[in-house]
Amino acid sequence: MSLSTGTIITVAPTGAEHAKSDVPNLPVTLAELVSTAQDCERVGAAMIHVHIRDENAKPTLDLGRLKDTVAALREQTNLIVQLSTGGAVTDPESDRLRVLDALPDSASCTMGTVNFGDDVFLNRWEFIVELHKGMQERGIVPEYEIFDIGQLASLHRLLDKYGPPAGGHVHVDLVMGVPGGMPGDAETLVAAMRLIPKDATFSATGIGRSALPVMLASLSAGGHLRVGMEDTISYARGERVKDNAQLVARAAGLARIAQRPPLASVQVRELLGVKGEKGLADVAV
Repeated sequence: MSLSTGTIITVAPTGAEHAKSDVPNLPVTLAELVSTAQDCERVGAAMIHVHIRDENAKPTLDLGRLKDTVAALREQTNLIVQLSTGGAVTDPESDRLRVLDALPDSASCTMGTVNFGDDVFLNRWEFIVELHKGMQERGIVPEYEIFDIGQLASLHRLLDKYGPPAGGHVHVDLVMGVPGGMPGDAETLVAAMRLIPKDATFSATGIGRSALPVMLASLSAGGHLRVGMEDTISYARGERVKDNAQLVARAAGLARIAQRPPLASVQVRELLGVKGEKGLADVAV
C-alpha cells in the first residue's frame, strides 16, 4: 500500500439523504455549493465529492445541472471535482452511468450492494464493470467506494479482469459506519487495509458518530480523509455543524498534528493520476 507524507482531504458537502428543511445550512444551490467549495479549499480541502439538488432542493442527476456544476467548480476553485455516481438509492442505473458524460476529474465507483439503513444501495457486478470501463474510456479517475470488507475482494476481481483505472493509480474510500455496512472503528479499518490492493492509497469516511474515530484511525494508518455534511451533521455531542469548512478545518488540524499536513490539489492530481486537459486524466492503455 502506498504511503504519503501528506493527507488528501476530500469534502462531501451535501449528499442525497439530508433534507434542506431539516438542515438549513446544507448547501443545495449551485451558488451555495461554489461558496462552500471555496471556503473548504481555503482551510485544506483538495477534492470535492459532489451530489447536486434540483430547484426544490431534492437530489437529482440531471446532466445539464451536473455539467454546470463541474464547470463552475473548475472556474472558481482549484479543487479536484469528483461526481457521485451513487446519487440517491432510488436512482436508476442509466441515470447513474450518464453522470460520466459530465466529464468530471473523478467519480465514485461503489464496489457492491449494501443495506443502507432501511434502504438497499444496489450495485450489480455488471453495472460496476460498466462504470469502470466508462471511466477508462473518458479518462475519469475513479474512487472505489467500499462499504463492506468483501467489496475489496470485488475490487481485486475488477482490476484483474478489466485492468487499471484511468490515470493508472488505485484509490479507495472506506465508507464506515453506515447501518448495514462495516463498523466505523479502528479494528475494522485495520482489517480492511489487509485487502487494499498493493500500491493503492485509501481515504476513510466515518458516518455520523463514527466520524472522529475513523478520522483518527485513518491518519494513524497512513490513510487520507473524507469529511463533510453528507456524512455527519454533528460536530460534537449536542452541537450541530456550522458549515462544511468547520469539518475540513478540524480534519486539516488533525492532519498537521499527525505530521501529515493537507496536500494541495496540484499534489493530489499528481498522486492520483488526475491530469491532462482541464484536469482530466489521461486514458489508461
